[in-house]
Amino acid sequence: MKERTWRDLFDLGVVIKGIDGTLELVGGVALFLVSPTTINTIALFFIRGELSEDPKDLLANLFLHATQSVIQMQAFASILLIVHGAVKLFLVAALLRNKLWAYPASIAVFGGFVFYQLYQLSIANSLFLWVVTIVDILVIGLIAHEYRYVRRHGILKQ
Repeated sequence: MKERTWRDLFDLGVVIKGIDGTLELVGGVALFLVSPTTINTIALFFIRGELSEDPKDLLANLFLHATQSVIQMQAFASILLIVHGAVKLFLVAALLRNKLWAYPASIAVFGGFVFYQLYQLSIANSLFLWVVTIVDILVIGLIAHEYRYVRRHGILKQ
């Protein structure tokens, strides 16, 4: 693969991490500001019809259970999302500015996120979390490749 392609993939991966960080930050702030009653109302709005047809509907009840779990852990979840998103955005901004320290720092931090995600997957399987973990591993590889390129050539990214 051409070096330009690797660099384009790196840029794409970093932008994806930036979007992810932004969504986490916004989601964390929204979760912090929304009352448990509002969360419950929104959840019931989406599943009310399904539960009226079949009160034992597996997916609707799983969604309702997940909503209750979020409400129980609302403060922790919102703080976690805010911190997680802010850290990602900070590292993404530094990577896009080609700060040399940001490459190993991003690899370490994103690697820590991957280990935690793998721990979560060992507890409960989740297709979404598998996809996020695989994307994170790919982005870490792209960051490592770009870091080697920048150090080897001693240049700033164009």
